[in-house]
Amino acid sequence: MYKKLLLAAILGNVLISCNSEKKEVQLVEASKSEWIDMFNGENLDGWIPKIYHHETGDNYQNTFRVEDGVIAVNYDDYNEGFNDRYGHLFYEKPFSSFHMTWEYRFTDQWLEDAASYTYRNSGVMFHSQAPETILKEQDWPISVEWQMLAEEEEGVPRPTGNMCSPGTDVFFEGEKDPRHCINSTSPTFKWDEWVKADLIVYGDSLVIHMVNGDTVLQYSKPQVGGGVAANFDPKYKVDGTPLTQGYIGLQSEGQGVVFKDLKIKEL
Repeated sequence: MYKKLLLAAILGNVLISCNSEKKEVQLVEASKSEWIDMFNGENLDGWIPKIYHHETGDNYQNTFRVEDGVIAVNYDDYNEGFNDRYGHLFYEKPFSSFHMTWEYRFTDQWLEDAASYTYRNSGVMFHSQAPETILKEQDWPISVEWQMLAEEEEGVPRPTGNMCSPGTDVFFEGEKDPRHCINSTSPTFKWDEWVKADLIVYGDSLVIHMVNGDTVLQYSKPQVGGGVAANFDPKYKVDGTPLTQGYIGLQSEGQGVVFKDLKIKEL
């Protein structure tokens, strides 16, 4: 019952506090923050690139660029192939409890020397370690991902709005889930179709993924743990540490994609 009330409260812009002694549930008004435009539509001011094999701040071969008012992941200048240059473009400040929304669409560009799973695959990382703490040869930031997928084979379901967990763990349906990725209940979208995404995060408590206005996945207790991420500074991976806040990053992993209408407000 409490979980249902908490979800309804967050979506209704109220917070719930529970008195453990009196077992009372109290509704209070949430912070009425204004929406912030994360992207100015002209340049990447306020964003920080970090690409595998490169130092923080090095936007190798103009991977992240502005094209016609959107943020584009583009590999036109990758003359030497992908070479596992998994990258992320981080927003300049961290967030704890927030509601972020954006729209995305894949392009027909995919580097064939990238891993096969990267085809029509990208994502938005959150509760990530700071970009300056990611080592040059660290492949993935310790973070949680709102995974973006599109149809790979006609007629084969491939939902979007999934959760992936490089260097982290989450609780799903009340238990810590051993899977690196948890699929959502979303439909499958064509690669060139615009999709609206919402990410609602309440610190290290409840996380909600939405696709085109529908809730498709919920989980809780994001924390440091698990595997997948490699070559990190061990002081940033103390398993079991609650992820109460962190940075937001747009992903690049060999597949072209564009992002628009990126907005966020603190809860």
